[in-house]
Amino acid sequence: MVAKKPRIVIIGAGMAGLTAANKLYTSSSSKDLFELCVVEGGTRIGGRINTSEFGGDRIEMGATWIHGIGGSPVHKIAQEINSLESEQPWECMDGFLDEPKTIAEGGFELNPSLVESISTLFKNLMDFAQGKLIEGSENTGGLDFYKLASKAYKICKSNGGTSGKLSVGAFLRQGLDAYWDSVKHEEEEIKGYGNWSRKLLEEANFAMHENVQRTYTSAGDLLNLDFDAESEYQMFPGEEITIAKGYLSIIESLASVLPKGLIQLGRKVARIEWQPEAQQSTENGYANRPVTLHFCDGSVMCADHVVVTVSLGVLKAGISQASGMFGPPLPSFKTEAISRLGYGVVNKLFLQLSSSHEEVGNKFPFLQMAFHRTDSELRHKKIPWWMRRTASICPIYKNSSVLLSWFAGKEAIELESLSDEDVINAVSTTISSFLQAPQKQVHGNSHEFCNGSSNANEVKFSKVLKSKWGNDPLFLGSYSYIAVGSSGDDMDSLAEPLPAKIGNYESAGCPPLQILFAGEATHRTHYSTTHGAYFSGLREANRLLQHYHCIGV
Repeated sequence: MVAKKPRIVIIGAGMAGLTAANKLYTSSSSKDLFELCVVEGGTRIGGRINTSEFGGDRIEMGATWIHGIGGSPVHKIAQEINSLESEQPWECMDGFLDEPKTIAEGGFELNPSLVESISTLFKNLMDFAQGKLIEGSENTGGLDFYKLASKAYKICKSNGGTSGKLSVGAFLRQGLDAYWDSVKHEEEEIKGYGNWSRKLLEEANFAMHENVQRTYTSAGDLLNLDFDAESEYQMFPGEEITIAKGYLSIIESLASVLPKGLIQLGRKVARIEWQPEAQQSTENGYANRPVTLHFCDGSVMCADHVVVTVSLGVLKAGISQASGMFGPPLPSFKTEAISRLGYGVVNKLFLQLSSSHEEVGNKFPFLQMAFHRTDSELRHKKIPWWMRRTASICPIYKNSSVLLSWFAGKEAIELESLSDEDVINAVSTTISSFLQAPQKQVHGNSHEFCNGSSNANEVKFSKVLKSKWGNDPLFLGSYSYIAVGSSGDDMDSLAEPLPAKIGNYESAGCPPLQILFAGEATHRTHYSTTHGAYFSGLREANRLLQHYHCIGV
């Protein structure tokens, strides 16, 4: 009798799933050892990587940046397959646009010194949270930022009590208060800015940086972002860049070595049944293949090992369903980790200037927007609430006629439900408020894009394109974060395979490594990134290779 090959099924054809499949298939010592299959619920590969085109430019609907080129496996692959150069223009091909214009609602361009002071404050507070600001660091403008941040931290901890968990949001706001205590000018009137006081301008500028941080982390509310975890998160050194030929080129490269038919599209898994307890053995020592996958089309597939790479959002929904994604349900250590971890929504909005305005595309600034508070009587009443926590809108590269804005949290969810007309009207109204010439010209500043006109509604958009990660049932959001009440330990728990080990031994009599978990949310120090997903896919492939005595690299 010929022994059956172990069957490995990978759920999800995103970065983690295809990295695992690539590693398992290409390991020379594993040739012909496994039956390997990737099942993908959608109609394309890539998962939260989705390169597209808009206005003749290559854009990213999902993952956008290589976060640090020093040591990044994504950057290494991009170099190897020559994806860092392209004749077609691509999103952020000239990096972060230089010299942003920071303008307060009403059309008041902020003095660079005011912008710089708040930017420096925010950066130093985040550096302190991330463990990068050390005592004795160089002071700026006469302020000792380490001392200021330490004071804010101590006040937050005392307010929260010995058992209280500190959030990044609470720390940042306490840091702003400490800054105001130090400079003693918060109520100072400032000429040429209409009804804006210095304190209101500084707070609006600070909030703008908070809104950028919301898109970085996917935490819709920074009060839910855990402070202690910030210092554990790791970044690669070097510049952050986009991929000229698109992020999808990385995915296609990983998939290119797999034989036709190994990846099955349109195969959405409804339920995963596994065996946490010993079953009656058969000729191979275990009860046939211990894992059964039930698909939405009614079909069934059995496997020895299943690598689950679905998003944390799908896992959260799966454990809350009455029927349950897993049968029997996942053990409590796993479900509690899934419940505690944070998972948010970040969406991108692209707008193309109409043909009559393309020639002025090179005059549209990298616009950073300092809004009035949502409860302020001074706010422009026609700017909708979901626009007010958007930090910027800018061309995707110099001279492009395509503009980009980022949204997070409930604003990102709201964006998904809006018609193109509603979006265009809202953005036009917002641009009008910011790029119009104020009633009294400030310091001679003019906003060339509007030619001094107070009616920026002359600017027209011909079309829009937006991502919709929050309501997509295959993702239910964008990426993970460590929420208050959670920790990196929860990501480690999420990464643990099932059945769980008891001491140094697998659960007695159970087939080992039935369900393995990969994806960005399972990487303790590189969560929320494509390289974190890549590392997690390698980790689980190597776990299986080592189990079958095929040592992975």
